[in-house]
Amino acid sequence: MKIAFIASECDPFVKTGGLADVVSSLPKALKELGHEVIIILPLYNSIRRKNFKIEPFFDSMGVWMGAGIQEWCAVRKTVTQDKVPVFFIEYDHYFARDGLYCDNLNRDYADNAARFAFFSRAALQLLKDMDFRPDVVHAHDWQTAPVAAYIKRWEWGNSGIDKAAAVLTIHNIGYQGVYHADAYKYCGFGEWDFLPDIFEDHGRINFLKGGIHFADMVTTVSPTYAKETTTGGQSYGLAPYLNNKKDKYIGILNGVDYSAWDPANDKLIPVKFSYDKMEGKAVCRGMLKQKFRLDNSKDVPVLGIVSRFADQKGLDVFAGAVERILNGMAVQVAILGAGDTNLESYFGWLPSIMPGKAGSYIGYNNDIAHLIEAGSDFFIMPSRYEPCGLNQIYSLRYGTLPIVRNTGGLADTVVQYNEKTGDGTGFKFDYLSVDSIFDTVGWAVSTYFDRPEHLKKMRKTAMLQDFSWTKSAKEYEKIYKNISLHGKQK
Repeated sequence: MKIAFIASECDPFVKTGGLADVVSSLPKALKELGHEVIIILPLYNSIRRKNFKIEPFFDSMGVWMGAGIQEWCAVRKTVTQDKVPVFFIEYDHYFARDGLYCDNLNRDYADNAARFAFFSRAALQLLKDMDFRPDVVHAHDWQTAPVAAYIKRWEWGNSGIDKAAAVLTIHNIGYQGVYHADAYKYCGFGEWDFLPDIFEDHGRINFLKGGIHFADMVTTVSPTYAKETTTGGQSYGLAPYLNNKKDKYIGILNGVDYSAWDPANDKLIPVKFSYDKMEGKAVCRGMLKQKFRLDNSKDVPVLGIVSRFADQKGLDVFAGAVERILNGMAVQVAILGAGDTNLESYFGWLPSIMPGKAGSYIGYNNDIAHLIEAGSDFFIMPSRYEPCGLNQIYSLRYGTLPIVRNTGGLADTVVQYNEKTGDGTGFKFDYLSVDSIFDTVGWAVSTYFDRPEHLKKMRKTAMLQDFSWTKSAKEYEKIYKNISLHGKQK
């Protein structure tokens, strides 16, 4: 099959979250299954052209938008290490900015609706102009949700684009692309589509809602998250529209790229290790403690965090528990993250009041992220909601037992510890509160000291879990074929 991925992020070119990992890894897995896959991205300022050998492809490409407006852009091209072609839409007016979606004060760009409507249209125009006749066009999140509508509503001549199946993956339903209706005319859709069941949302445009309506198949990134988003509580108002899709909305668990996240071959950690040769983990723990200036004179477990500081992640609640944890338990914490300025200030300040017990790095550093995964004993993710989550899966492979809230992909990937048998791969709690975090961390720490044989058993079980992309890619392959042959909307 010929498959075109259209997305706003892809690792290693540009990344703010798990979306970029999926758009990098799933095409690679599909290519290994024998499919022809390409990726289309915006060319942001932050993308290092020379480093990635990005070269000219089309010097000029016309893109018609609504109201008879024609925009002119260029197209660049490179290939990934796995030989997947990547095309970039170059249009400085929209993408030559410091941020992807927001300015330096974390405010959405006022013209985001126009920016990503244009990108969605331009990506399809590129498919037409380069004569790539896709069987499937796979869009991701609100930024490219309009792709499905453009496939259905615009005329594509004999290019074959109108025959492509449109798949939309929701990576985080909390972000829907809701903007002022003034941009709707520029988007180029008719008044008959500006309805509450399609694009209209309390007088504004909702890109994700429109994409859900027009997509032949909607997926999300874990089975539990699919259930949570159709029962109202975590749907952010879209449950009725997802329920309307019936069997055309499913959850497929994200995979991970073990070529990058496996302690047996990780080039970014001090010493490699595996489930049957665990000596290297102790060395990594020592280096982690040294890096974060933690007391290394006693055998005290380390609790790791690598996260965006955002409301979704529940770290504001963890902040209310961490001093109590460090004062009341023999445990240390190593924190890597950035985002909410209040949390940056708090976690940045924490080591000064908890010297030797707490260390933090405000920002993002891939080398340090790998060291935390390798050197920590436990990894905490107290998320309010978590569509899939990747760090808990990385943690499993590194024998770093997750402590997680029982939601979304965390529920699907972590098996609750059984204190009687030592079975399980981590520690889960249901309710997000200071007390539940304190109690569950305490449960993990007591297991470390009082039931070391269980800890050893759980680490081995965790490290043998397989969440590679192979299984997930085959599930996507199945729905691509089914939609292409039988399920395409008219």
